[in-house]
Amino acid sequence: MGRNKKTSPAEDLLEFVAMLPAWAGIAIAAITYFWLHSIASQPAPAAPVQPAQMGAYVTSTLWKTLAYYGQFFIPLICLGGAALSAWRRKQREALLVNAAKSEAASALDDISWQEFEMLVGEAFRRQGYQVMENGGSRPDGGIDLILRKEDELFLVQCKQWKAFRVGVDVVRELYGVMAAKGAAGGYVVTSGLFTEAAMRFAKGRNLKLIDGRVLMGWIRQVKPIQKAIATSKVANESALTPELDTKAAIQNL
Repeated sequence: MGRNKKTSPAEDLLEFVAMLPAWAGIAIAAITYFWLHSIASQPAPAAPVQPAQMGAYVTSTLWKTLAYYGQFFIPLICLGGAALSAWRRKQREALLVNAAKSEAASALDDISWQEFEMLVGEAFRRQGYQVMENGGSRPDGGIDLILRKEDELFLVQCKQWKAFRVGVDVVRELYGVMAAKGAAGGYVVTSGLFTEAAMRFAKGRNLKLIDGRVLMGWIRQVKPIQKAIATSKVANESALTPELDTKAAIQNL
């Protein structure tokens, strides 16, 4: 899904850090601050005596000035990106849990395409993939998610098509991008269905087609985990109850 727009360097940095884990954004902010602070704290360069020294003097002064302002500005952007990353992580988890709880067949259609991509990304995370949300802001052949697992690269294209089947052209396009980028595999994920031609093209290739039914199966795998945690909690509380009753009985003697 293409969302092309011009952004400033500050916005690009914010978005880049937001794609990383929150702890990584905080670490980058700290490292950047101390590095730039060390440059900004250096003694001011001596005034040039000869004209040939003017270039080095201007360059040194410029770097020192940039470092002085950058030591505050850049870490602040990185911290903002870390906060955005944490918020998005909570949002993805909430989307996954809500979809897992839903019994409605339209659970995948009642969310925006941005939320659909976040939901798909979280489903892959739960399967052990490292996920980077591409955002579709670059000429990348419509790649929405970039996955890594065991040093292998996988590409994902998301299609939240409510009324149409995903055709062979979409699948063929992703396969071409996979070859160009040297990806080990790829996924086309839709909330709907695929055409027969699309399924025939993907057959026998390192390309998997995930329709709405399969995706909901992935998502609903969250429910047993939640139930297991709740059951374990109840079991632990039940195991403690006899011990507490025994202590109370001893105290009453």
